[in-house]
Amino acid sequence: MPNFLHFIVTFVVILSCSLLNPTLTAQAATVTVYEHRIIHSPDGIGKYYIGREIAQVMGYTGAGWLERPSREREEQPSKVISLLNLKPNDVVADIGAGTGYLSFRIAPLLTTGKVLAVDVQPEMLEIIELFKKEKNITNIEPVLATFTDPNLPSESIDLALMVDAYHELEYPQEVMQGIVKALKPGGKVVLVEYRGENPFIMIKRLHKMTQKQVRKEMQAVGLVWRETKNLLPQQHLMVFEKPSTNS
Repeated sequence: MPNFLHFIVTFVVILSCSLLNPTLTAQAATVTVYEHRIIHSPDGIGKYYIGREIAQVMGYTGAGWLERPSREREEQPSKVISLLNLKPNDVVADIGAGTGYLSFRIAPLLTTGKVLAVDVQPEMLEIIELFKKEKNITNIEPVLATFTDPNLPSESIDLALMVDAYHELEYPQEVMQGIVKALKPGGKVVLVEYRGENPFIMIKRLHKMTQKQVRKEMQAVGLVWRETKNLLPQQHLMVFEKPSTNS
């Protein structure tokens, strides 16, 4: 009986704390979005989101790989850009911009728009600033994000582009919620990821994603899948939309 009474008292205290401080309850709910495992892939961080282990981040020391001469042949980024259907006045957020490889190829197309080059690594943004001066391109704005927030104003962007970056986000739900908030109604998210369905693509497993997994994770933040374009040598190009307020 004493043990039972102790259980009842403990339950009442916890319930009272939850009612008096709903913020703690909300924080606890957020934590349960992710699962942590001690035994995991050496290429991952041991943190799982909707059944997928999050991959380790490629740091700024790998900047040279992003600018490799073979990238056009291997990934065809120029085709990626042509598939975006950009308008001259668009505001595009290049999420996980790295060295700005794509930002600098998109910016000249936005004659009255701009690119927000978003990254969590200040060293990458310093590289972008250097390239801005060298290339004399003024419509790229480096944005320092945090691991949980892309640091973009509400309803400020027409398109968020992530190329081989989403699978490395340590807090994918929080970042995507920030991106959805930053999108204008009807705005698009375009994810380019190596095809996880194909075991013959010589990329580490955690650095590839299946279309099924991506769609589940985008649906979790309220984005609507519109189409997948498999016109690239090894990657999916997946298009999602923020529903319009009047839809």
